[in-house]
Amino acid sequence: MASPPTASNRPLPRAASWRLLTVCLFFGLASLAWGYNIGIMASIYVHPGFVKALHHPSKAKTGAITSIHYVGAWVSYLFISHPLADKYGRKIAAALGILITAIGSAIQANARGTTGLANMIVGRIVCGVGLAIVSTSVPLYQSEVSPAKHRGRYVVINHVGLVAGLATAFWVGYGISHWETDAGNYYGWRLCMILQFIPESLFLMGVFFTPETPRWLVEKGRSEAARRSLAWLRALPPSNELVLDELRAIERDVESRKQSANQSWKLLFTDGPLFSRFWRASLLQFMGQMCGNTSMKYYLPSIFMNLGIERKTTLAIAGIETTMKMGFTIFDSWLVDRYGRRPTLIISCLIMSVALLLNAALPIAYPHNINRAADIACVVFIFIYTFGYSIGFGPSAWVYGSEIFPTNFRARGLNIAASGSSIGSIISSQTWPVGMKRIGSKTYFIFMATNLASAIIIWYFYPETSRRSLEDMEALFNPDYKRRTSVDSEAETYHDEDDDTDNTIPLLPSPNGSRDDLR
Repeated sequence: MASPPTASNRPLPRAASWRLLTVCLFFGLASLAWGYNIGIMASIYVHPGFVKALHHPSKAKTGAITSIHYVGAWVSYLFISHPLADKYGRKIAAALGILITAIGSAIQANARGTTGLANMIVGRIVCGVGLAIVSTSVPLYQSEVSPAKHRGRYVVINHVGLVAGLATAFWVGYGISHWETDAGNYYGWRLCMILQFIPESLFLMGVFFTPETPRWLVEKGRSEAARRSLAWLRALPPSNELVLDELRAIERDVESRKQSANQSWKLLFTDGPLFSRFWRASLLQFMGQMCGNTSMKYYLPSIFMNLGIERKTTLAIAGIETTMKMGFTIFDSWLVDRYGRRPTLIISCLIMSVALLLNAALPIAYPHNINRAADIACVVFIFIYTFGYSIGFGPSAWVYGSEIFPTNFRARGLNIAASGSSIGSIISSQTWPVGMKRIGSKTYFIFMATNLASAIIIWYFYPETSRRSLEDMEALFNPDYKRRTSVDSEAETYHDEDDDTDNTIPLLPSPNGSRDDLR
């Protein structure tokens, strides 16, 4: 017999689904700015005006500009982003991250003359600090406002926004590449950089009209505000029993962890159950960048140019590739909840490994672009690689990390764990340009090996987390955990049923008069 449904995975009125979708899409606008800021660098690196402004930078200098961004992100993950999210809330942290990113972009757009390289380095560091805040506060917000049953689809919107930003950046770069006058050479790449101010401004204007997450409000002792926020998000009256049940579950979890919250972040390393979550989240973030994704984001046009494709065409192909990535990511929003985080991650690693293997082997077999069919096959398998990444590491790494930590450690746990992605990105972004210069396509073998190793690690060491409430993760990561046996705890028992009904929820009439408008 199935256990009673929990407050966090019962069906909700259709209005609640629309509200959740709206606020999560709006926060996806911040992720779009994040993706654009990263993606536009690929177009800028091959822009003749940028090459001239930085006096024809070497591969090493280009790699330094790329990797220095992640130094700023690493510092922010460790010391800035989680204190902001914990002290001021998830939405204020996201707003500050966007503001810092805009400042860094303005510094880069002003790069010229003898200080051009310094401008780029300082600007990339500042952007790294800001985007680290954005990259953790947005999925934190989305995970904390979402019900357990469909949390994956809402948190995946974070990655959909990121990919939409990448795609927009490539299409902007493609359009600007046709501006070939002297003015276009000077202003073109700078315009590419500052166009991100549009989504950033829209986000900054609207973020203060969104509700704060109920869990953060409970953390701050503002239970009444949390109840109002939760009621709005669930499209139910504040006095509805489902709202009160979910609020009580949050309050119990927060209360049980108050002592831990007052202790140092070092508890992530010294407390067994917390460390069990922390090392998994950190390693997943590291593997998510060492799979080769960082190199693809920054050097995709260069990769295509190495296959003998003209610059404008490479930008168009990159635009198509990242646009398809957005569709694949939307598809994954269904996969991660339907089949779980773990299977999609493993399949993702295997698909990427095959694609990287062929991109390494074909140029060795047919060097110097002597076989056009082999070059086209490489392009096709880059698209297959994109599919593999988009159904696994792209969204699922953030979904997994944002949901496994207890409430009081969620911000600091995710932020410190995300520093693993910065380390992976630094290594990857330095390895790629130098490796391609020295050993050519054999560089792909390095990332193929990391994908195969990642698949094995995930298979043996990562438990499935889908459909569990945020308060129910303790049973997965604490071997000494004992579930309450009281009547009160029955309302928290986890179950996987999809067809529960709840008479306490006001049924909304559908256009045909039936009572089936519940999600």
